[in-house]
Amino acid sequence: MSTVKYIEMKYIGGIQIQKLKTQSLTEMKPPQRTTNLAQSSAKESGRSCKKIKQEDTNGKKGRINRKRLTNTPNRAYPKLELPREEKEKRQEAKQIIYICFFSSPYHMKKRRAFLKFSFLLLLILEFSRADSDGDLSAMLALKKSLNPPSSLGWSDPDPCKWAHVVCTGSKRVTRIQIGHSGLQGTLSPDLSSLTELERLELQWNNISGPVPSLSGLSSLQVLMLSNNHFESIPKDIFQGLSSLQSFEIDNNPFESWEIPESLRDASALQNFSANSANVSGKLPGFLGPDEFPGLSILHLAFNNLEGELPLGLSGSQIQSLWLNGQKLTGSIDVLQNMTGLREVWLHSNEFSGSLPDFSGLKELETLSLRDNSFTGPVPESLISLESLKAVNLTNNHLQGPFPEFKSSVSVDLENDTNSFCLPSPGACDPRVRSLLLIVSSMDYPLRLAESWKGNDPCTNWIGIACSNGNITVINLEKMGLTGTVSPEFGSIKSLQSIVLGTNNLTGTIPRELTTLPNLKTLDLSSNRLFGKVPAFKSNVIVNTSGNPDIGKDKSSLSPPGSSSTSGAGSGSGIKGGDSNGRRVKSSSFIGIIIGSVLGGLLSIFLIGLLLFCWYKKRQKRFDSGSNTVVVHPRHSGSDNESVKITVAGSSVSVGGISESYTLPGTSEAGDNIQMVEAGNMLISIQVLRSVTNNFKSSFKKAIDPTIDLDEETLASVYTVAELAGHCCAREPYQRPDMGHAVNILSSLVELWKPSDQNPEDIYGIDLDMSLPQALKKWQAYEGRSDVESSSTSSHLPSLDNTQMSIPTRPFGFAESFTSVDGR
Repeated sequence: MSTVKYIEMKYIGGIQIQKLKTQSLTEMKPPQRTTNLAQSSAKESGRSCKKIKQEDTNGKKGRINRKRLTNTPNRAYPKLELPREEKEKRQEAKQIIYICFFSSPYHMKKRRAFLKFSFLLLLILEFSRADSDGDLSAMLALKKSLNPPSSLGWSDPDPCKWAHVVCTGSKRVTRIQIGHSGLQGTLSPDLSSLTELERLELQWNNISGPVPSLSGLSSLQVLMLSNNHFESIPKDIFQGLSSLQSFEIDNNPFESWEIPESLRDASALQNFSANSANVSGKLPGFLGPDEFPGLSILHLAFNNLEGELPLGLSGSQIQSLWLNGQKLTGSIDVLQNMTGLREVWLHSNEFSGSLPDFSGLKELETLSLRDNSFTGPVPESLISLESLKAVNLTNNHLQGPFPEFKSSVSVDLENDTNSFCLPSPGACDPRVRSLLLIVSSMDYPLRLAESWKGNDPCTNWIGIACSNGNITVINLEKMGLTGTVSPEFGSIKSLQSIVLGTNNLTGTIPRELTTLPNLKTLDLSSNRLFGKVPAFKSNVIVNTSGNPDIGKDKSSLSPPGSSSTSGAGSGSGIKGGDSNGRRVKSSSFIGIIIGSVLGGLLSIFLIGLLLFCWYKKRQKRFDSGSNTVVVHPRHSGSDNESVKITVAGSSVSVGGISESYTLPGTSEAGDNIQMVEAGNMLISIQVLRSVTNNFKSSFKKAIDPTIDLDEETLASVYTVAELAGHCCAREPYQRPDMGHAVNILSSLVELWKPSDQNPEDIYGIDLDMSLPQALKKWQAYEGRSDVESSSTSSHLPSLDNTQMSIPTRPFGFAESFTSVDGR
């Protein structure tokens, strides 16, 4: 039986559809057997209706055949017979569904709002479909650029059905996880259109070419590109990556690049790993807790970073810090404020200075500091750290007692690779302890740590002189020292002379120095000291010249390097908005005024400084002339006896009175002994002449008698002897470099070239060759194999000898005599 279904809409925050009634078509009047039935019924209640769907009983859609309705039995229309097929179709029940809208003005307004909302919804759906189409094209471009094998499972036309690819219900790509897949090729620049991408994992493949720009991927959380062959990285790699948490690009042959400022956009970063990624420049200071509060892993090992650790890292909660294999310098004091550290790798750098206090690092487990230039004692706070499991301190210049860690700690500390006083745990000599306390205020200078080894400071310690095992002189002049003058000088009662001139020491002169009973000389000239000079004994000579602020309560000079980058590397910036515009403008105006005033003052200061330097230079020239004593012997008219000695004003005389006098001679010639006394220096002219003559006589006797000595030959021998004396200086820094030696000796090559070559004594050296030609010949011999060398002349240098310029062992020497002995 055919029926008509009526549906009414009631407005509840939109449009709601509900059933009105169901009526048989056979019971309807002819005018009602139309599609207007629902409308006419709705008009009775003030509603308007619209047909939206028509279904038959078996779910098929279709249109109502008005001709079928006219065949319905009725009193007004005669019954018409229909064909059998038509009757069967006639028996199928028809349903007509209407949507009935309220026709009042209020409801019409709500209807328009609903239509607008529906239109916007359709637009959103349309854009979503467009984005999914964009993801489709980006994924197809990625597939083309990578050319993956069929085994990867990327053969389906729909990328959302590819293996290791995850999509949303709207076909938006969120994950691409194809690490360890043996992929080659390059990355498509269309990756930047995958705006819903959250994870991009491409590690451990053979992908090459540049890393494409990923700026704007605000949903990206994980980027893993390690162990590939990428060649470059874009400068805007971090721009707009506000959700980035993990960034790994280890082991890629990138072109040299620096960590960009755009990294600030990735403030949610937790893991930053770029080991062996050719990162250069300085470690940025903005990696601190202000901008990266969640950063826990910072791995930048084996790169080309330089400079110091930025102070901006202070307070950071980084747990794993890898900075090994770099060119980093300076101290590591900032570590003591990074209390979250568990693992620290700083080995193979150029760090220096003393080790910081580790007492606040309660979770530190691994500390690797080998192959640096750390000085000073190993702090007790590190030795007693409960959480410590492994420590590496080999190849530094650490001083003081040998550290003794707990048995549970794995220690890498080879013998003779530091400057400990003893090779095993034990107390140092009291003199050593006192000297280490003195230089602690200077942060344990590296130059001293390299020399101050062992437990006896009276054996070849630079700057230390002793008498009967007691330290009498500490001379640290011109060593670039910084810090302050330590009061621990007062603990070495045997001190007679303290020389700390021409350094960068600051602070005041400790009063403890006035208690030294044997002190005679205190030289603190040319430093940055200030304050009043304590009262020393009358016999103590104190030199404080060259300290501009001596006698003042405080220093007017800023510490070295303090004014260059104030706050740089702190990682904190000045934030403000449009509301601060006027304040910024007024501040700029005030800044211009202040800058102009300071510029004028600076100009006046510089002019005064130049005048002061000119005056001091002129005064120095005058003083040097007035303090010079020229001494001649009594019979100065004889050229053979002519001796002239010039005694210039020096730190020895310290302005003392100079005088000369003559003593009766005791020699057979009846010459008087002429003396000159300048301060504490007494010179005998005859003694000097006698020593000089004896030296010349002894020197000539030491020369091979087969050499025909003439004036020219003797002069060249003197030149070589003088060079040899300098090369044998006690301290390495007092010896000339190889360039100086070559310059001296090269001028004598032609002079000493033999006129006749003896084939039995040339040791394979062709004297007609120039030095560069001979060098090339020796290098060619070095490149030969052992078989080739065995067939050469026995006169040629042995290839086993690394000193190729030295001939084989001369006849008559023992077999133990090597090239090292020859040198």
